[in-house]
Amino acid sequence: MSAFYTIILLICSNVFMTLAWYGHLKLNQAGVSTNWPLFSIILFSWAIAFFEYCCQVPANRIGFIGNGGPFSLMQLKVIQEVISLVVFCIIANLIFQGQQLHWNHFAALVCLVLAVYFIFK
Repeated sequence: MSAFYTIILLICSNVFMTLAWYGHLKLNQAGVSTNWPLFSIILFSWAIAFFEYCCQVPANRIGFIGNGGPFSLMQLKVIQEVISLVVFCIIANLIFQGQQLHWNHFAALVCLVLAVYFIFK
């Protein structure tokens, strides 16, 4: 069950991370934050990133084999990276409508799946 909680928390963490890192770009496109100084944008992103950490830290603690979880440190990192890119692709296509996936993106995804395979060997 800890593997399930780890994955769910990592997904939530990466949703917040993607919004913190790239959401301000959409706000700028929408004209919401056009006149905000850079410092305000940074604080806004940090406020969102707080929730990323509220999910990421427990995910790593629950999932880490040293705490009774099922994953090694390397496995946790590779899982997190794959989730990060999948979540990013989904959010980028939902929020930034002009972003399209191409063959090379799918090829990279296959490479990531292979990375997960090899890290568990």
